[in-house]
Amino acid sequence: MMNYADIKKVDVANGPGVRVSLFVSGCSHRCEGCFNPETWDFQYGRPFGPEQIQEILSLLDRPHIKGLSLLGGEPFDPQNQGPVLELARLVRQNLPGKTIWCYSGYLFEDLAAGTIGDHGRALLEQLDVLVDGPFVLSKKDLGLRFRGSANQRIIDVPASLKAGETRLALEYMS
Repeated sequence: MMNYADIKKVDVANGPGVRVSLFVSGCSHRCEGCFNPETWDFQYGRPFGPEQIQEILSLLDRPHIKGLSLLGGEPFDPQNQGPVLELARLVRQNLPGKTIWCYSGYLFEDLAAGTIGDHGRALLEQLDVLVDGPFVLSKKDLGLRFRGSANQRIIDVPASLKAGETRLALEYMS
């Protein structure tokens, strides 16, 4: 069972275009200066289940919505992977034209290697873009697009998986 902190029906900060964002609860990274420390607690918020999945699918099924962004907390935390993977697969099946972005404190290379949880690699395979790496307060930069600190990368997941090496989504990096 996963809890969630919020479902934002209109989000323009966490990926390109107008998006729907799911903020999951639970994060063991606990980055200093985190903008959402209340979501560290796995019990924070409300239970995430079929009603929330249907709400998100309904919100995404509008022409002006470009896609779904997954944040937290930590969507790739092993405790959250199963429910987040289920949601991502349903978005892919039902709304294949929508993009899926995910923000994670884990690194792409570890997720691609399958070393983070039982469903980490499977969840990664559902994504278009991964913003990876922990937030580092000393590298905080308010001028960066779609990320909070300079160590974080915006990764083109399909291109990276195909190439077998990390490929940045350069169009979003500037």
